Amino acid sequence: MRRPNPPATPKVSCAALLLMAGAASLSAYAQQSAPIGRTSSKEVNVSGAVEVHGGEMLLGNGSAITAGEQPVNIALTRGGQLRLCTATAIHLAHDRTVDAPDSTALMMSLDRGALEANYDTGKYSDVLLTPDLRILISGPGHADLKISVDARGDTCVDNHGANAPYITVSSQLDGGLYRIQPNQHVSFERGSLGSVVDAEKEPCGCPLTDAVADNQTAGPSSTPADTAFPLAESQGLKAPPTLPTEPVTKPGEVHAQVTVPMVYSGDAAAAPVAPAAPVEPAPAAPAATPAPAQSARTQAGFFHRVGHFFAKVFGGG
Repeated sequence: MRRPNPPATPKVSCAALLLMAGAASLSAYAQQSAPIGRTSSKEVNVSGAVEVHGGEMLLGNGSAITAGEQPVNIALTRGGQLRLCTATAIHLAHDRTVDAPDSTALMMSLDRGALEANYDTGKYSDVLLTPDLRILISGPGHADLKISVDARGDTCVDNHGANAPYITVSSQLDGGLYRIQPNQHVSFERGSLGSVVDAEKEPCGCPLTDAVADNQTAGPSSTPADTAFPLAESQGLKAPPTLPTEPVTKPGEVHAQVTVPMVYSGDAAAAPVAPAAPVEPAPAAPAATPAPAQSARTQAGFFHRVGHFFAKVFGGG
């Protein structure tokens, strides 16, 4: 019995294969060349792949953003936002290690400063690099992250929220791995996995003085100019102001002048008199009241008068 021939497999021409490969490459290229995000902040320094369009700066693959005196908000093209704190610099790029045309995974680097991230995690993990650590942010979940790195390398991570993403931290030099749980707030002293504070209390994100940009103040001050000691300086996010090299008061200029005349009495110590007005000479001041200790002559006169009084009362001389 003759068996029927199997159905013929559709043949795909080499041209069709090349077209499909080309379409995949174009899709991957479109993802890599699309803007990562945008910002409209004026107090920001941006370099690298940047375009200005409609009053906004479009941040491309490999852009570097540095915040000035105010925090900078970056709206991500894929959704969500990053917030750069005062005097913080960050590099943004597509993660080229993910070979997928639909990947929107980010590669971020933070040498020093602080940032806050708020976005829904994607299909592929994001990576944040510091001088000592590699922080992997994996979905699913919603990222509500606060991360800071100071001059010593101390790295603080606050993985806030019950639906927080899966975060793993590895060392760039020593190896090892640390898992940050949802709602866990940790600190890696000097960027080391061997010295971890797993219940950190100090804040990780933007300093409180960044809220001054929203017309808020801290402590007894009532205006931004009155803030006595900016937290951004105390946390090492910016250098303290340079002390003046010249005196505040110019040579020969009278800053304040008070005239206090002094009066000396032979019977008692000198006593100061209330200050006179700076523009008028001080009036003559009365002599100081004698001290309680009196001279022997004064005391003798006093007792003589008392004795004379009693003599008259009792019929004496």
